[in-house]
Amino acid sequence: MTLLRPAFSLMIFLTVLTGGVYPLLTSTLGQWWFSDRANGSLIEDENGVRGSYLIGQNFTRPDYFHGRPSATAERPYNPEASGGSNLAVSNPAQDSVIAERVKTLRAENPDAAGAVPTELVTASASGLDNNLTPQAVLWQLPRVAKARHLSVEQIAPLIDHATQKPLFSFLGQPVVNIVELNIALDGVKDNK
Repeated sequence: MTLLRPAFSLMIFLTVLTGGVYPLLTSTLGQWWFSDRANGSLIEDENGVRGSYLIGQNFTRPDYFHGRPSATAERPYNPEASGGSNLAVSNPAQDSVIAERVKTLRAENPDAAGAVPTELVTASASGLDNNLTPQAVLWQLPRVAKARHLSVEQIAPLIDHATQKPLFSFLGQPVVNIVELNIALDGVKDNK
């Protein structure tokens, strides 16, 4: 009985500390120092919230750049169902899923040159990625330019603006925020 009281007291103390004090402290500091990030890094304009800088969206129209496939449950880019989403490389079902995605992308992008970039046919581990490499974006550029009645030269500066480069090259590769790029595209007048 004498050992139970200190153990029970320690359990109550740690529960209050880790289940109450710590989350309250980190939430308060996050709201104070990083309010935008703590609230989802939302992209807002005069029409309201358009998306998040951190979570992809399911762009399917030909006049938008498409992101990585999302394999989250219920609907694409569902943040409540994030998790491991790819089948194993050795799984025959993965081969058929990728083959179908390549076939669809080739049909949607008949003017694209070269092989279909891998990231356009494989889902990320979270299923929520909003970034692509510049090469994957440029592969889709002819389709988007044609659908928007714009020249490739008119869209290229938007891609450059949405490209995030690491501070040092050994820290990663440049990536393009697809949500930000597609919102910028909506601000460009077409040449109809």
